[in-house]
Amino acid sequence: MAAQLWLLRHGEAEPHDARPDPERRLTARGEDQSRAAGAALHALGVVFQAVYTSPKVRARDTARLACEALGGEPIEHAALADGFSAADARELVTAGGPEERVLVVGHNPDFAQVVHDLTGARVDFKKGGVAGVRLEGGAGELVALLRPRELDRIARP
Repeated sequence: MAAQLWLLRHGEAEPHDARPDPERRLTARGEDQSRAAGAALHALGVVFQAVYTSPKVRARDTARLACEALGGEPIEHAALADGFSAADARELVTAGGPEERVLVVGHNPDFAQVVHDLTGARVDFKKGGVAGVRLEGGAGELVALLRPRELDRIARP
């Protein structure tokens, strides 16, 4: 089995002018998206050895709400706040061993770029969406790309 990186973009948040960017909160819809993402990943049988989150409020809350179904406690990781790269992603995944399965919760455009850098795929990463990347050796393969409405259907069949 290869290592897997799962990326969860934070749910819908308050407008940019509502408060300083690091303090922006999830909307009620964003909270629902976050819970649905966690429930859907749980329903799919995806188990994580670690969950890392951006320290920004909207990402921390997304991680906390997703972990209600997934279990565990999210760990803040400063690089996820801004400038998260494929190298950062590989470092988090390989820290736990060759078969580690890690969930990271953060932001675009970083996440779309990480998926592209690891797999060559260009993705439209929706707020509250999930991408799964299988990593083996130097190669990455996109194994899942789920929009919030798909996650909701999986979570609440």
